[in-house]
Amino acid sequence: MSGNLSDYKALSIAERIQLVEDIWDSIAQDSPGSFALTEAQRMELQRRLDAHRQDPSTAIPWAEVRDQLLQRRG
Repeated sequence: MSGNLSDYKALSIAERIQLVEDIWDSIAQDSPGSFALTEAQRMELQRRLDAHRQDPSTAIPWAEVRDQLLQRRG
């Protein structure tokens, strides 16, 4: 790994969020199938997907959610 691990503290909140997203995406990409869901999680995901399909207008895009969270933090 290059750089000092504590260098992340110099990043803005938005940059840190992006870093975490990038790390998570790389983990998921490098280990497909290694994150097994419980039956309860599977059912909850299906419930949410069904609700979204019933009324897609209730969805909020991730970029909007992220921006709202960043605004709350100041």
